[in-house]
Amino acid sequence: MKNHLKKLTYIWAFLLPLMAFQVSAQNTIVTGIVTDAKDKDPLPYVTLLFKGTSIITRTDADGKFTISSPGNYSELQFSFVGYGTKIIAIKPGEVQEIAVKMDAESTSLNEVVISSGKRPSYKNKNNPAVELIRRVIDHKNANRMESYDQVEYKQYEKMVFSMSNLSEKFKNKRIFRKYQFLFDEQDSTKIGGKNILPIFIQEKLSQNYYNKNPEKNKMIVLGDKSVNYETPLIDSKGLSQYFERMYADVDIYANNISLVSNQFLSPIADGAPTFYKFFITDTIKSHSPQLIELSFIPRNNTDLLFEGRIYITMDGNYAVQDAFLTVNKNINLNFVRALEVKLNFEKNTAKRYYLNKTNLLVDFGINKNKGGGFTGERIVTLSDYQINKKQPEDIFQGPKIVIVPDAEKRGDQFWLENRTDTLSAGDLKIYKNVDTLKNMSSFKKTMDLVTLLFAGYKDFGPFEVGPVNTFYSFNNVEGLRLRLGGRTTPALSKRYYFETYSAYGFKDEKWKYFLSGTYSLNNKSIYSFPQSYLRASFQRDTKIPGQELQFVQEDNFLLSFKRGENNMMLYNDIYKVEFMKEFENHFSYNVSLKKWSQKPGGELYFNNILDGRPNVINNINTSEIGFAFRYAKNERFYQGKIYRTPIIDKYPVFNLRYIAGLKGLLDGEYNYHKFNGSIDKRFYLSQLGYSDVTVEGGYIFGKVPFPLLSIHRANQTYAYQLNSYNLMNFLEFVSDHYASLNIDHNFNGFFLNKIPLIKKLKLRESVSFKILYGGLRAENNPAYDQSLLQFPVADNGVSTTYNLNKDPYMEGSVGIGNIFKLLRIDLVKRFNYLDHPVISEWGIRARVKFDF
Repeated sequence: MKNHLKKLTYIWAFLLPLMAFQVSAQNTIVTGIVTDAKDKDPLPYVTLLFKGTSIITRTDADGKFTISSPGNYSELQFSFVGYGTKIIAIKPGEVQEIAVKMDAESTSLNEVVISSGKRPSYKNKNNPAVELIRRVIDHKNANRMESYDQVEYKQYEKMVFSMSNLSEKFKNKRIFRKYQFLFDEQDSTKIGGKNILPIFIQEKLSQNYYNKNPEKNKMIVLGDKSVNYETPLIDSKGLSQYFERMYADVDIYANNISLVSNQFLSPIADGAPTFYKFFITDTIKSHSPQLIELSFIPRNNTDLLFEGRIYITMDGNYAVQDAFLTVNKNINLNFVRALEVKLNFEKNTAKRYYLNKTNLLVDFGINKNKGGGFTGERIVTLSDYQINKKQPEDIFQGPKIVIVPDAEKRGDQFWLENRTDTLSAGDLKIYKNVDTLKNMSSFKKTMDLVTLLFAGYKDFGPFEVGPVNTFYSFNNVEGLRLRLGGRTTPALSKRYYFETYSAYGFKDEKWKYFLSGTYSLNNKSIYSFPQSYLRASFQRDTKIPGQELQFVQEDNFLLSFKRGENNMMLYNDIYKVEFMKEFENHFSYNVSLKKWSQKPGGELYFNNILDGRPNVINNINTSEIGFAFRYAKNERFYQGKIYRTPIIDKYPVFNLRYIAGLKGLLDGEYNYHKFNGSIDKRFYLSQLGYSDVTVEGGYIFGKVPFPLLSIHRANQTYAYQLNSYNLMNFLEFVSDHYASLNIDHNFNGFFLNKIPLIKKLKLRESVSFKILYGGLRAENNPAYDQSLLQFPVADNGVSTTYNLNKDPYMEGSVGIGNIFKLLRIDLVKRFNYLDHPVISEWGIRARVKFDF
């Protein structure tokens, strides 16, 4: 009996592959492309089926298709609005590829009384699809929420983020042996692939109100639940804000839709017919009101445009009833493998449609075609939608967003009763899995390594050492400079924070150091919004006059490489006490008291002329009180436990600063008043990209030496700096009054996307222009008053520091970005003051920028 079973096993092992091959061999599999018979253009979204069956599919945006069936079918039927139906003979039970050419025919729609004849090429004129979309555009305002006097609704949001497209080999790696409980499986045909590893989930429930006149909005957050990793690098609220920026609300009626840090032109934007091709692909008469399926593709598939289809109501409202948006595989968008937006609209009591559900799915990966990546999905559903219901005035009082007490402590029963979208078993597991994960020692070690690599700090629990990129640097004054420092973390205290470092220069043989202590006044991390703290600090260190860096340490090793001469420094002793207060409306102020001593270093000297003879001054001492005010509407941050970086958005940022020098206070030697103000704003120009614009000005009242003047921001490194003058030398220009304009425009590849072959590189062009007006009153100009500190001079006696005369300083650049998806290289041109010593008229600068 045992031998018989063994023989049967061998027989089945031999027969099963043959049977599987036989079944596969009987399948009819047809692939191909459908084009216009006259102009040879691919036809998107053509309907095709095995004739006499319900086995149906459509061509993609490039006119390509694949259809298969185990049946012995011999004909395929192709149909497309505006074209004659085509029947193509095929070979049953074979794999084959065909090319189908369809002929245009006259057609008309009752609701859109236009007929289209044969077309030599795609045109907007006499195109029923374009006529229809223009009617949709004309009715946009009537179909938006803003057309009602009042609106209120409840909104439920769910955001899930997972590692995706993970191979079995990756899943079974030794490093994941202890983490198998984290993995989940889904349908392999879905975006993200079969094996996924969910790492983040957030749910939010809110009550929302809108009033038209005067326009007011209010959101009351009733519940907010998310995973919490409790690591220095990962902050759950920070992740939430970042994801909200990446996965913003989708308003198809707006001209532009913001997604993954970019602006896409809506298919029903005012100028959509200029950038999109539209096709009427179906008429749905079974729906009331009747719907027309309108498909669209970008005219240029590398531009930031969608492709997909929308369903238009033919009841005279021309409203969107459903929409499916995706992007072309050739789009100039980094790291995005797939992007899908599904919008569902429901009727309200006025028999108009409102957005009821949004499903936004984005799949990211370093390699667009293979390998692991990340998939994020945000689902938003609306319920209890009411219009023109008068709301009490007190609802809109206070901040626009209010979080009710205990919103973050809602229990399972609350969410069970209030979820309007079902959580899968896999989603529910994420909360429990993360709680388990964060307590595992192996995970803590992994996060420790990740924090070191990406944040530059080595975590030791209550204290972390770093940043590592400042440990080693060099310059002409200090020579080799070694530095070691660190800061405390919330693990030590949420009230008290300390930061320190020590550094030593082997050429000047001097020690430098810094120590600060900060007390949080709101029992939150001093890095969390809104900030409220009191800080005291002392710093003894060097500074290059005129070097101002944003979000980068001056000790950064890469900034050690500089052009030209870099041999003048200041040795500073700074005692400072400051109070910082931020408000929920994003207004903040800072009050500070500062005692400051400056000594010259390297080739920099302090001297004046007394009685016709040079007089050396060892140092200058000042005492200052400062007030700084800042307003940044709707500002968001890349937020971690112990860091935060503002996210640039369309809203302007206003800064106003006032500093008073107090002679006689704490050995202060000068009386003066400094005023400085700036406005930063990003202007989005749809398909033409965006401009970052900064307007700045300042004025100093009083008689002061040149180190206390406005030393204009210069850059002698080879890194392109947005807020500095990249071909200006350090300490080249000083002013006691100035005004400046800085424009940096990124076209996002708008022009390069149109050039054959070049567009495959997905490069992005940029231009910038900077202009600085300034001046120096006679009372602050050592040429008129020799008792002032004299401007520095080179060894040959030629001055290296100047005041701006009637001509402004100007420079501009043209750049190519997105090189290797990370690098921007600019060719910079200095337009004037070319007779100054040791300057460069031209320069090439590089900047690393991670962007989608």
